Amino acid sequence: MPLTLDTYRLLGRSGLRVSPLALGTATFGNDWGWGAEREEAHKLFDRYTELGGNFFDTASTYTNGSSERLLGEFMRTNRPKMVLATKYSTLRQPGDPNSGGTHRKSMLTSVEASLRQLNTDYIDLLYLNVWDFRTPVEEILRGLDDLVRQGKVLYVGISSAPAWQVSRMQAIADLRGWSPLVALETEYSLIERTGERDLIPMAREMGLGVIPFSPLGGGVLTGKYSREDQNPVGPIAGETASNRKSLNAALGWVTDRNLAIADVVKEVASELGHTPAQVALAWNLHSPGVTAPIIGARTVAQLEDNLGALQVDLAPSQLARLDEVSAIDLGNPHSLLASAHIRTVTTGDMKIENRR
Repeated sequence: MPLTLDTYRLLGRSGLRVSPLALGTATFGNDWGWGAEREEAHKLFDRYTELGGNFFDTASTYTNGSSERLLGEFMRTNRPKMVLATKYSTLRQPGDPNSGGTHRKSMLTSVEASLRQLNTDYIDLLYLNVWDFRTPVEEILRGLDDLVRQGKVLYVGISSAPAWQVSRMQAIADLRGWSPLVALETEYSLIERTGERDLIPMAREMGLGVIPFSPLGGGVLTGKYSREDQNPVGPIAGETASNRKSLNAALGWVTDRNLAIADVVKEVASELGHTPAQVALAWNLHSPGVTAPIIGARTVAQLEDNLGALQVDLAPSQLARLDEVSAIDLGNPHSLLASAHIRTVTTGDMKIENRR
């Protein structure tokens, strides 16, 4: 059944309704050399919202603050309808060690800066962006709960953290009556499925909605890369509109395995009359546990193409082909626990329905 941006989904264990595709706004502003200018960014915002989209992803440091400032400007007239997610913990001021990290001081100052840049009184969803292995979890959880109680933040989530640490935090929050985590932002795509080992099952068990970033695998799943792109030549000083493709190749996105996956994506796209990007996003949209993949676009044409994923109906045989070509080794103990031998030992091979 086709989806629309106003086919809202509940975010994790909360009652918050969000669109099935979130609009990533790291492309708002060209401070990093490749984003959308103000006028084009406004067009992206307007097109997404007029189709019913309500879920925006940003961070205090995206495009040196331009992302939050532009988003705050665009949503000024309809702020109550928007679900705004931002992040803290990345370094905001070089030379000041306390302007980054997961601790309370970084958390509070980052949130205050985001509120000013966004020109809003509250943040709908605040993510801890990157785990730093330094701050006690009780300090983080109590700080997040304080922000919720103050009304500056409504819901809290986490990104780029070990599954065991996230589950531990959720258990502590539940036991102490603190605000629970309701969202997990993590990289997830046909070429990056390692989250299926622990992160995604953990999120489903602990009540966190999965919000995938890089669902197109650095652009590889759009079909724009070939084997000739595997060995970029020339120095890469930073990401710009002209060298971004070479940069992604240099970062290791363009491998034989990933190109083989992209080839199958292109085959399925040709069969369905859709683009490879739409097929890759559709696979992500229909993956268990996923609430809303984050799409990033610099032009309205790119946005329209990504939104076409909502109309893709993947047949079981096509899903099977995509799953097979992108399959990963789940590793120990997951492969062992999924084996027929273990099922026989623990259940006598009886048929037991699992609705989780």
